Order: sequence, then C-alpha cells, then structure tokens
Amino acid sequence: MKVLFITSTRLGDAVLSTGLLDYIVKQYPESQVTVACGPLPKSLFEGFPNVERIITLKKQKRHGHWVELWKRTISTKWDIVVDLRNSAVSRLIRSKARYNFGSHIDKSKHKVEQAADVMKLSNVPAPKLYFTNAQEEFAQNLISTKLSEGSSVIAIGPSANWVGKTWESEKFIEVIKWLTSDNSSFPNAHVAVFAAPGEEEQATPVLMSVPEGKRINGIAKGNPGEVAAALSLCDFYLGNDSGLMHAAAAASVPTVGVFGPSYPHLYAPWGMHTAYARTPKNFDELIDFEGYSPKTLKHTLMSGLTVARVKEVIQDFVKTR
Repeated sequence: MKVLFITSTRLGDAVLSTGLLDYIVKQYPESQVTVACGPLPKSLFEGFPNVERIITLKKQKRHGHWVELWKRTISTKWDIVVDLRNSAVSRLIRSKARYNFGSHIDKSKHKVEQAADVMKLSNVPAPKLYFTNAQEEFAQNLISTKLSEGSSVIAIGPSANWVGKTWESEKFIEVIKWLTSDNSSFPNAHVAVFAAPGEEEQATPVLMSVPEGKRINGIAKGNPGEVAAALSLCDFYLGNDSGLMHAAAAASVPTVGVFGPSYPHLYAPWGMHTAYARTPKNFDELIDFEGYSPKTLKHTLMSGLTVARVKEVIQDFVKTR
C-alpha cells in the first residue's frame, strides 16, 4: 500500500501532525509511506516506521515547490493521499482515497484535533515520535553520559522563533533555581538548555546560570530529530510555545509550556502529561497597541506572566502526576 503524507514546513505543526501519521502506519502496517515536508522537520520523520522516502519542500518562486512535488509523485499509483496543506498536488495525482485539509475542518479546534478531522477520526491520535539509531546515539552522548546514577534532568526551552513569545531569561532562571532546590520536585537535577541556531542570545544566560557541573548545553546542537531524541531522555520540560515544546510532549516528556501572544486552544502542548501557563492578557489584547508589527517587534510580550504563576502551574501539574 502506497501512502503520500503531505505535512507542514513548520516544526511545531509537523510534530502535531505525527499523531495522524502514527495512526496510518498502525492501521496499515504493510504501508509504504512517502512524507512531503519542509527541510526543517525532515529529520523528525527519519525514524518513523514504514516511511521509505521523505521529499523536502523548499519554498520556490511561483509555487515551484508544488510543481516539483507533483513531478516526483505523479508516476506513482497511490492508495492513500493525506494532504494537510490542502494543495493542488493531491488532486492532480492518482489515488484510491484522498484526505484533504478542506472546508470541513473546524479551525477553532486544537491542531491535533484538526489533523484527526482530516480523516474524520472519532478518536484523536496523539503526536508520536520515533528515532533512528543515530538520533538515539546523539541523545545518549548529549544527555546520558553527563549523568550520574539516579540523576534526573530537566529540559528548558527559553527561546522561540519570535521575540514576542519569549518569556524573560531571568524568569526562567528563577524557576530553574526553585525547581532544583532541595525541597523541590527535582532536587539537585541536571539542567539541559535547548535552543535553535540563531537563538543563542536568549538561551545562553539561562545555561550559564546553572552550576557548571549540572549544566548540559543543547544550544544550537543537532537537528530537530536529534534534539527530540535528547528531550525524550529528560524527566521534565519547561519552555516557550515552540516546536521544541511540542517535540517534548510528543516524546512523552512531562511538559509545561509558557504562553503569551499565541493561542493555547490551538497550540497548547498535547496530552494528559502536559500543562501550560499563560499571560493574563490573550494574544489579541497583547498586540493591541499603536505601532505593533510582528516583523519589527523588538521586545517580549510576555512580561505579564509572573514567576509565581508558572510555579503554581508546575506545582499543580506535579501533584497530579
């Protein structure tokens, strides 16, 4: 059975689509899957069962990336095409069954639920990640080799791809000190700090606040698949709304996200092992000021989220675990 799965170019959205892909490969264990996605999330699918080919869609002028995808898929007789991008390609190739992100999707639902609705599933499959041997080796070298027997490790994602939704570094630092104190949930834990290349300015002060013998430097290291594998070895994750947050949740790590100018009803970390804290003002209220432009914004919009509130959410979350 030949399956074409067309998903996002964005890291977080790609992670959130993995639940639907996991459903497909479990429902059709004999399937041979081709994934079409952006270059950034490509590594997330390399360890996925039944995925035999990954086509990277790098944006081109005049929608040339879609033309390229059509050329690379037109000769195959597909059994199932799932198109989360609602592209023309999925309508112009041969397939016995097609599932498109069309007008029947309720866009007020969480992105994971929207993905399930593409195939009209009554049960919503949770995002799921699988790792290659090389990704697991990267994770072991970054995380496990730094730990002594019985040590716990908390992961921190203090950066994001937009300055508006980055909680202040000093607040992350304060929460880390509380989390790793003697009377906390993770006394004397190691702290792994993760950030993508280009996000070092936000993440480095957080890393340097951790005692040298307890810090693990994951800043600008590894591709998303390798980083997700490293996250899977951690005992807890705290971070901004980002692809890293979704990767931690999809790797079954207890995850708390911090939210400001984004929509938790769409992008909260998914699962019973997750929670989030958010600013008193919602997205629309946060950006309601003269001169606002997402492209020229130079400061965070999350100052209203207090350390006390994040501690409260973490405490309540840990009590229910």
